[in-house]
Amino acid sequence: MKPTFKIIKKSKAARAGIIKTPHGDIETPAFVPVGTQGSVKAISPKDLKEAGAQIVLANTYHLHLRPGENLIKKMGGLSKWMSWNSPTMTDSGGFQVFSLGVGKEGGGVKFLRNEIRYNNVITDENNPSTGSGRLNRITEEGVTFQSHIDGSTHKLTPESSIEIQEKLGADLIVSFDDLESPKYDHEKTKKSLELTNRWELRSKASQKNKSQLLYGVTHGGQFKELRTESAKFVDKNFDAIALGGAHLSKKNLYDVIDWTVKNTSEEKPRHLLGIGEIDDIFEIIERGVDTFDCVIPTRIGRTGFFFISPPQGSMKNRFRTDIDKPQYRKDSKPLDSNCNCYSCQNFSRAYIHHLFRSRELLSYNLLSLHNVHFLLNLTRQIRESILNNNFPNLKKLWL
Repeated sequence: MKPTFKIIKKSKAARAGIIKTPHGDIETPAFVPVGTQGSVKAISPKDLKEAGAQIVLANTYHLHLRPGENLIKKMGGLSKWMSWNSPTMTDSGGFQVFSLGVGKEGGGVKFLRNEIRYNNVITDENNPSTGSGRLNRITEEGVTFQSHIDGSTHKLTPESSIEIQEKLGADLIVSFDDLESPKYDHEKTKKSLELTNRWELRSKASQKNKSQLLYGVTHGGQFKELRTESAKFVDKNFDAIALGGAHLSKKNLYDVIDWTVKNTSEEKPRHLLGIGEIDDIFEIIERGVDTFDCVIPTRIGRTGFFFISPPQGSMKNRFRTDIDKPQYRKDSKPLDSNCNCYSCQNFSRAYIHHLFRSRELLSYNLLSLHNVHFLLNLTRQIRESILNNNFPNLKKLWL
């Protein structure tokens, strides 16, 4: 069975739909929790399912290096191996390959430091972690890189990325692409896009398992002309659209979505890679994005932050607060009074504050579970608002 997508109801560009896969249906719009290494951090598959998750995204790069796609295939594939038994998605592994040795600058956008590109070779002369000074090597064939685990050398190509993803057995997979730096000028971005186009065609040509839905990834940096060209290219060659690349600002992100939606077919599902702030969720869905993934809920949960709904939650505090604050030591209220997750139904802020201060592992579970449930529930509310012609009112209530 090849996955299919059907739009049920629209509210201008926003839409509610269903992606049907061999492992079950995904009602969209949908938040996709990230289980990088086959596990959503600090949350069991059972708890994840009870929180309302429909699909999990795992990372090709990490699973290829450890434990290896051949083992996972022998274990029955990603979904069974995880005891998830529901839809899964894998990325191409490209982002992690290109992110080796990066720093975060310019609003947290990842890109290569001190980057020098010579004849399709990227090096980093100031990166001490790579011994020879080479971060990774990009050729027409693919990318040669060093494992973050043991420093061993590996190569990832469009063909090997697809082969790995087919052995992992996810329902939704992603073509291999080049990650441009947000600091690239027009000429460098164009060359990166041209390489991505060639790699994506090779990804498509190498796909053998047609029961997996292959997403083409749009690129083009901050340049409208290149983004438009990329959107048309992906729309022509793929049945599903993933919006990738680096974004310099929220406005740039929203512009990219608008340019992409305008130049891609309405009947194809659209996935946005790596976005999960509350205001962004409303904005991207309003512009026509169907699914999105992000590590924010579990990442901030492990550092003590938890999501809160209006009126306590707002754009000013980014709809979150810190359980480590002294004010929560004697607070008998749940994390969020409007949330019905397991954490909020059973525990007080005071108890979770105590756990976090004591560095008890349960605190990471309870905070992460709440945050994931929070985004899943918000996305469900948005879907219902689209079905009930109430999306503008819901957005106004939050933003």
